[in-house]
Amino acid sequence: MRVVKEIAKSIIISICIALIIFCAVGVFFEVRGGGTLGFENYSFTKMVFGCLAVGLGFGIPSIVYDREQIPRPFQVIVHMGIGCLVYIVVAYLVGWFGSIKTPVHILILSLCYVAVAFIIWIPFMLFYRHEAVRMNEKLQEMKGKNSI
Repeated sequence: MRVVKEIAKSIIISICIALIIFCAVGVFFEVRGGGTLGFENYSFTKMVFGCLAVGLGFGIPSIVYDREQIPRPFQVIVHMGIGCLVYIVVAYLVGWFGSIKTPVHILILSLCYVAVAFIIWIPFMLFYRHEAVRMNEKLQEMKGKNSI
């Protein structure tokens, strides 16, 4: 039951983050476009579902961090590898690559997307690392009080 709760929590958090980023990027492009965003052929709907898929693509694999027997570098590779792969596939399918789709263009944008994913990931990693240090300090403090 605990695993299901953790997966649900990861999914909700990652979908919320994906939707916040989606809205922020939408506002950026609308402002950049002078107040105009043009959507046709259900492109907005496709993008929203793509955003949800990206949230799932990063959220579900994040449960790998709950497995202490897996080395941290491998956890990062699994989580970010699956998340970035889902993101790049979705970006291509819903049109986030734009109209130019040469292999070089796709490669450059894919690398940019991966870089942005890591920029988003780093604060979370630092937060959870700090939280773990703080919890360990509290445990050591409690252990010291109990040994007296």
